[in-house]
Amino acid sequence: MTGDRPVTIESVALWFPGDEAKVASLQELDELPIAQREHALSLGIDTVRIGEGHSEVDLAHAAAAEALRKSGIDATQLDALLLVEGRVPQYLLASEATRLQRKLGASRAFTSTVGDLGCVSISAAFTFAAALLRGDPRCHNVLVVAAAKSPTRSRYRSPMTLLGDGAAAVLLTRSGTGLYEIVDQTVRSDGRYSDLFRIDYRDVRAADWVEECADEPTYSFRLAVESRKRFTEINAELLARNGLEQGALSAFLMQNLSVGAFAFWGEALDVTIDPVCRGNLARFGHLGSVDIALNLERAAGAQAPGDHVLVMNSSPVAAWSSALLRRLPDAPRGGE
Repeated sequence: MTGDRPVTIESVALWFPGDEAKVASLQELDELPIAQREHALSLGIDTVRIGEGHSEVDLAHAAAAEALRKSGIDATQLDALLLVEGRVPQYLLASEATRLQRKLGASRAFTSTVGDLGCVSISAAFTFAAALLRGDPRCHNVLVVAAAKSPTRSRYRSPMTLLGDGAAAVLLTRSGTGLYEIVDQTVRSDGRYSDLFRIDYRDVRAADWVEECADEPTYSFRLAVESRKRFTEINAELLARNGLEQGALSAFLMQNLSVGAFAFWGEALDVTIDPVCRGNLARFGHLGSVDIALNLERAAGAQAPGDHVLVMNSSPVAAWSSALLRRLPDAPRGGE
């Protein structure tokens, strides 16, 4: 068994479509009611990338190929490949995970998908990857890949955020080197909110798909209160389990929804959300599971060896995750 070996994030690769659009010029915002358009423009998102003509697997492949290039690993050397499920599969019944496997050339990798938890799906994928690395002595590396592409014509998700397109790939190993050690992680979920956000797609043309919030007051108030309670409990347990105080942490990261969300969580949890999150929100919008990987990669350069980072991730389905990471001393510096 390899349970005593550290699981590390060796590298993170990001890939974005070249087409960048200013949010203020998005035509679909002009079709929204005035109140929604004003809200969309107040989220703190300046630009988004648009992957027109690219499938989510295309985006995932580009990020995965870059991750392997950065790490100097051939695709045939991958022991496991985990694809975080996207917002809408290209086909029903077909396998997007094995399509990515073939495009990448990861012929011997154990391949599967992890999903159904919204933004928290990447956190679940890290849990899955860590279990493989700790439990199987033959497994030396796992590539976790996530892609985000707006599933509907409108990128505005009322009353929450505005969606961008992009992808990330995270290589996890048990080498003890890289960007971060995954010290500990907790993932929780609650089925009472399982269909709070949804797209009715049966007997509806794809061009007419709409992201709907079944109950905006429930999202804005009841789920917010529930999430504050969950994070307070999860974070306290996580830190106590690892003998750390909240004040000893060097950074707090989370997914990128809006400047209002950062302000809410900062006050609710008595923390300061790292400014790298706000910068990534402004440049890329909300990228689902990709947000966490993006923020980790872009924040790494400002952290000293040994620094502990708390990464909080939540989803309106609803699910919550907090992960405790330690910055490694011999990692390459992240950044632009």
